[in-house]
Amino acid sequence: MKAVELFQKKPVLSFEVFPPKPNVPIDSIYQTLAALKDLRPDFISVTYGAGGSVPGASTAEICETIQNQHGIPSIAHLPCINETKESVLGKLSAFRQKGVENILALRGDRNPDMPPKNDFKYAADLIAFIRQHGDFDIAAACYPEGHPEASDLDTDILHLKEKVDAGASHLISQLFYYDPDFYTFREKIAAAGISVPVEAGIMPVTSKKSIERMVSLCGASIPNRLAKLMARYSDDPASLKAAGLEYAITQILDLLENGADGIHIYTMNNPDVARYIMEQIRI
Repeated sequence: MKAVELFQKKPVLSFEVFPPKPNVPIDSIYQTLAALKDLRPDFISVTYGAGGSVPGASTAEICETIQNQHGIPSIAHLPCINETKESVLGKLSAFRQKGVENILALRGDRNPDMPPKNDFKYAADLIAFIRQHGDFDIAAACYPEGHPEASDLDTDILHLKEKVDAGASHLISQLFYYDPDFYTFREKIAAAGISVPVEAGIMPVTSKKSIERMVSLCGASIPNRLAKLMARYSDDPASLKAAGLEYAITQILDLLENGADGIHIYTMNNPDVARYIMEQIRI
């Protein structure tokens, strides 16, 4: 099933999972998937990971399991910064063989130890290439506070428009912790002529260290209310997790009340966190 079709019934509720590390058996993800299946998400996205002879093979395999064993649509992440046109064609072939119809096309993070290839400079280049070489539904990433490498939000939205014009049919946002930032972003992209559905990406605060690392990578800010919670419970991980989950639930309920097209929960492969949130927000 093409993921964009899911937005005909709004809001969409979805999860992200990631493949195990290369030295961990891929079977370790299957218990997570079985638990998430019971929560009945509209789709599950799978980040890019190296699990076989072809980098990213585990992503395709996990997507196949999600679809064939659990009956849930899947989206395969595909970053392009370290790919050539030939290698992307190989991955598209692998996705096709596994029955994967949906791709989240990404530039990917820069690796200082790995010079980028030159075939795909931006995600828009990858989107256009995929569109030329297969009948895939293509999602793209967006940044409510602007990409950390962009000079400003308006400039970043111009680049986002290039992704949509190249063929992205819907967007999944990077994590954010202040809903008004998302609403401002939504207004700005509408003014820029972007009308595709946008899912709001939510990553619950369950660990101070992990969230500080994530926001440093993606450029998201931590609002005062959340910063105070993190400071108050800095020496009490259990209380921080409970407060972080309640913060995420408050965020999601506000987003749903204000007409968000969907909510994409970054589960960090923790079905208990996903279950608690879904029990509170299921509509």
